[in-house]
Amino acid sequence: MHIETRFNKWPIHLLLIAGAIVMVLPFVWMIITSLKTFNESMIVPPTFIPKSMEWENYLKVFTGMNYLGYFSNTLIMTVGRTLGQLILCSMAAYAFARLRFPFKNVIFIMILAVLMVPSQIVLIPTFIIMRNFGWIDTFYALIVPGVFSAFGVFLLRQFFMTLPKELDEAAKIDGCSYFGIYWRIILPLSVPGLVALAIFTSLNSWNDFLYPLIMTDTDKMRVLSVGIAAFQGEYVTDYPLLMSGAVLSALPMILVFLFLQKFFIQGIALTGSKG
Repeated sequence: MHIETRFNKWPIHLLLIAGAIVMVLPFVWMIITSLKTFNESMIVPPTFIPKSMEWENYLKVFTGMNYLGYFSNTLIMTVGRTLGQLILCSMAAYAFARLRFPFKNVIFIMILAVLMVPSQIVLIPTFIIMRNFGWIDTFYALIVPGVFSAFGVFLLRQFFMTLPKELDEAAKIDGCSYFGIYWRIILPLSVPGLVALAIFTSLNSWNDFLYPLIMTDTDKMRVLSVGIAAFQGEYVTDYPLLMSGAVLSALPMILVFLFLQKFFIQGIALTGSKG
């Protein structure tokens, strides 16, 4: 019976395998192209296996642009945004999930309405505000507007609502304040949800291209996504170097996900169990 049940699931397994291949194939092609010569990358029809592995392409990424500078800028921006969202979004989510105050649901719906507004719409107003503050081409412009998100509030609110409210009542009896409940009880029990938000925020910040492109003017403030795009010219694009830079840029986020995927999956699963 057990063997028959497993045998009947083979169409689902084939479908999942096909989906996995479709998802992985672009990344595999990126790695293969990064190991080709420029002439080989322009051959039509393209070759799948390089004739010779050009590992020097990865060295040229470091010598052809200020990769370490772009990497450090991207890391500072990503860490700043992530820490900001973990603090501010968790505090807002705690208020919406555990506290009572006037117009709580109305305010929460207004925050959720922000999710329906494309980020490109607020790009120009944000640029004007950053220019008036004198923050253009600084880390303030790269970090501050990204330290809060409606998605982060929604995600953590749903997670906090899965925690028993009896914990709050017991803490109040022991004389714990609202902030004490948030800091000593809610946050330690919400590690999977916080990790899920951290991964989402880190991934979005690390891959952000348009916003850093608009908010920075000089080469010293460029991030990886903008710096790598310099390999794409108006008439000729050096695809091997472009793909080598993309591989090096993607590796940190892949490693972060591999180490934290257990908490990530657990956090996403638990956020939908109560609402």
